[in-house]
Amino acid sequence: MRARTALLLLILAALAIFAALNWTVITTPTQIHLVFARIDAPLGVILLAVTAGVTLLYGVFLTWIETAAMLDTRRYARELQAQRQLAETAEASRYTELKAYLQGEMASLRTFAEGMSKDAIERAGNTLNANFAELEERLDRGERPTPPRTIP
Repeated sequence: MRARTALLLLILAALAIFAALNWTVITTPTQIHLVFARIDAPLGVILLAVTAGVTLLYGVFLTWIETAAMLDTRRYARELQAQRQLAETAEASRYTELKAYLQGEMASLRTFAEGMSKDAIERAGNTLNANFAELEERLDRGERPTPPRTIP
């Protein structure tokens, strides 16, 4: 229970106790002056009725505010869930696109590898072996290897 509600209930309880203890005085008829007339009525009962009416209006207003807030919260939760579903769908489609892209790249690599003949692979291997042998021979003679040329 919120502090405001507890305070309001405490005040209403004190008012009820006060009215119960002074009921005979509250119900005593008094001459009341209205703008256009005068009537004999119990002033305390009229004031208690006004207090009860204001309290009832406050309760209705508070209930209306709380209900509106709860409905807004539910609506926002539904919208958030819809946005979350949309984001998950977009993420899944990105994964699908990435998978298709990678599969295409792998297929092109396989095609490239299959297109290379065994002779070309052997020639490339022989060229590499010859280059390594030449480098080892230079190192054994104490020569420093020349850095590779860069094209400006």
